[in-house]
Amino acid sequence: MALYELFSQPVERGYRAGLCSKAAVFLLLATALTYIPPLLVAFRSHGFWLKRSSYEEQPTVRFQHQVLFLALLGPEPGEFLAWSTFPAFNRLQGDHLRVPLVSTREEDRNQDGKMDMLHFKLELPLQSTEHVLGVQLILTFSYQLHRMSTFVMQSMAFLQSSSALPGSQLYVNGDLRLQQKQPLSYSGLDVRYNVSVINGTSPFAYDYDLTHIVAAYQERNVTTILTDPSPIWLVGRAAEAPFVINAVIRYPVEVISYLPGFWEIIKFAWIQYVSILLIFLWVFERIKRFVFQNQVVTTIPVTAMPQRELCKEHLS
Repeated sequence: MALYELFSQPVERGYRAGLCSKAAVFLLLATALTYIPPLLVAFRSHGFWLKRSSYEEQPTVRFQHQVLFLALLGPEPGEFLAWSTFPAFNRLQGDHLRVPLVSTREEDRNQDGKMDMLHFKLELPLQSTEHVLGVQLILTFSYQLHRMSTFVMQSMAFLQSSSALPGSQLYVNGDLRLQQKQPLSYSGLDVRYNVSVINGTSPFAYDYDLTHIVAAYQERNVTTILTDPSPIWLVGRAAEAPFVINAVIRYPVEVISYLPGFWEIIKFAWIQYVSILLIFLWVFERIKRFVFQNQVVTTIPVTAMPQRELCKEHLS
């Protein structure tokens, strides 16, 4: 009658030796070589400690209805028209003040509760002898992030365009992009830049100078800029027609850079360490098996008995 193997189980074999034996020294050395080198390899491969991370978020942006506008006229040099939503600035302009017609509309295209774009239109009335050769425009926004830390700031979009030919209209279609010189915190409330870009209550002309405003704004570590690769300057204005600025400013999803927290750093380092450690565990397990099975170091092999047989032997 033929016999078949119906069941099998591994037999556990132990190897005994003194604590001061060569076998104990080998086991200690093998254990050290199993766990320490993976840490050194992960650390020396750079990027072991996560110093900066990033995530995507669509910011909560709202137009604050604050405008500062300058129109450069020709052909006489130095001629300009100006207007803003700040009464103190308008009082400083004298005969250069010209009030335009401004209309704005913010749009939430995907109905997620966050505005996606701003439609801005400015119509500057002109006399037949006035010709616009360049414009400078500042619009201010409230800018907020909430996914990690709560970041709140007041930002701006600066638009500047000029041409040698008198214009009738300027068309701009761009994105309000976030610029970071340093990462944000991973938690907490950050309101260090929640201050007005333009000091609208100041009676001094210096506070409304564009070079001063832009220079102070660029001192920030977090700003927004208006990116438009191709503003369109249109010519051919009728004698009594106004100069028109049509701007579409989008609020896109941003990649936010931030400083990770303690547990995120540990998790990232642990993943790298364990992925290398598994290789070392596999290698040194086979090295130890070869050394002890072939008695490279002197030990006493002991076959471990199953727990049930041990109980029977004890009872007998």
